[in-house]
This record gives sequence, structure tokens and C-alpha cells, in this order.
Amino acid sequence: MSEIIKVGIADLKTCISPNAVMTLGLGSCVGIAIRDPMNKIGGLVHIMLPDSKAITVGQHNLAKFADTGIEELVKQMERLGARRARMVAKIAGGATMFNFKGGGTTTSVGQVGDRNAEAARAKLKELRIPILAQDTGANYGRTVVFYPETGEYHIRAVGRPEKTI
Repeated sequence: MSEIIKVGIADLKTCISPNAVMTLGLGSCVGIAIRDPMNKIGGLVHIMLPDSKAITVGQHNLAKFADTGIEELVKQMERLGARRARMVAKIAGGATMFNFKGGGTTTSVGQVGDRNAEAARAKLKELRIPILAQDTGANYGRTVVFYPETGEYHIRAVGRPEKTI
């Protein structure tokens, strides 16, 4: 019997098929799902911020940041037997949940979703993990479920049809 493992905010979890991983409440946060399709090992990290080096407090939580969270997820998957050379990714989230205007322009606070998504893409590129699909941006939150067995990433949002990437 399979289990759906819950991933909290600024958290990450790994699993082996037939289990799946899910997270709730991806607003400006980004959910990065990675899998090794050969042995069906997967994982999900729910990042809140793009760069651990930009913040001097609270860096002890690796999963909180795109740069450290993705690296840690890959390391944990490798410990389970996944191989980085086979890993592929899908990402979702990075919404603009609030528009803050400052002097007639949108402030960087309102653009954290865009920065999170871009940081995730950059880190995956650095690690040579291709992104197969993504559902980022817009102005609504998402709940996601990732199945390492098939690589399906189910995305739910209030008032929208469920989509699979």
C-alpha cells in the first residue's frame, strides 16, 4: 500500500515508489520535485526564499532556501540510491500573491515568487538536472502531489481545474 508523505513549509522529504510526496500552500514558495526515473526514487523540497547567503539569521534550515534545499534533496536522494546523472525535475509555485507598490513600482517583496522560481531554475541548471515541466508565476497558490513512479506532478489550485505536468 502506498503512502503520501507530507512536506511542510521550508521542509523536504524523499520517497521510493509507490509512495508519493505532497505539499500545501505554495504561494510565493516553490515546490521542486526531483526523481531518478530508473529506480523511481523521488523527493520534494518546499523552498521559501531564493538564497541562503542573503540572510544572516535562520540559515540552519537548509530546506528554506533554493540554493541549499535543492542540494540537500539531491544528497538525500543519492543516499537512497538515486544517481544525479539520471535526475530530472519539475517545479511549481512562485506566485505573486501580493502587489506592494512603492514609489509607483512593484517592490522586491512582491517579486519573491519570481526570484524563488528563478533561483530554483538556476540551481537545477548548475547541478545539471533538467527541468521537464513547470507551472510557476501567476497570482494563485498551489497544492502539489509528486509521484516518483510515473513522474506525474499534480497541481491543484482553488477555482481551477487540476493539472498534471
